[in-house]
Amino acid sequence: MKWNTETYDQFHSFVSSYGASLISWLEPKPAEQILDLGCGTGDLTKAIADSGARVIGIDASQEMIDAAQRKHPQLKFKVADAKQFQMDNLQDAVFSNAALHWIRPPEQVVECVAAALKPGGRFVAEFGMKGNVQSITDAVIELSDQKLGIDLASSFPWYFPPIGEYIILLEKYGFHIRLAESIHRPTPLAEAEQGLAIWLDQFAGGWLSSLTPEQRSLLYTAIEQQLAPLFFKEGRWVIHYQRLRFIAYRA
Repeated sequence: MKWNTETYDQFHSFVSSYGASLISWLEPKPAEQILDLGCGTGDLTKAIADSGARVIGIDASQEMIDAAQRKHPQLKFKVADAKQFQMDNLQDAVFSNAALHWIRPPEQVVECVAAALKPGGRFVAEFGMKGNVQSITDAVIELSDQKLGIDLASSFPWYFPPIGEYIILLEKYGFHIRLAESIHRPTPLAEAEQGLAIWLDQFAGGWLSSLTPEQRSLLYTAIEQQLAPLFFKEGRWVIHYQRLRFIAYRA
């Protein structure tokens, strides 16, 4: 999936804004070596670096890494696949915000994170869990079938696990869970009436890439009509994120 990083920073900066509180869970310390996994355009990488830690940001998207390097030229970023990355040095911590739900199979990610950490190193992350933006994804699947005769369920792009499933996965790869919680986060979108369409273009663009512009326009209109009574409030769209946040330590 290709990312429009200008749209991402302009309309969806809430991703980093909400993720900033995760840094307090990370508690970065001067001279620690920390990996920001799925760093996006690098704003949280910069916040971690401001603590004095030695941080590197990786992301599978060349567009994201290019944007991060332009914004924060003093920091180190590189393109890497979260399912098969290797670090030159073992890390004190791996941090990840709003990235893990994009990557499947999740087992390969957790295995790579465990291999990248020092014994006792910490894995601090937040990502979408079961129920995340479910009203939108259900509407996409239902209405693409009804209005277009197209099955999008089989190509669902995200991994939104129940909290217990992910804890079991972490423990399988030798992590001890210190804290895990689910967070319900209603999130107002920018750009008033166009907010949901811009969100769909940004985050579901790869999923909907097989649709023609005419099909996409028809689908968006149907989704907006179905969801507006519940999620269009006081002139703007509010979508419901459900997030899993955790701290885990490598044995």
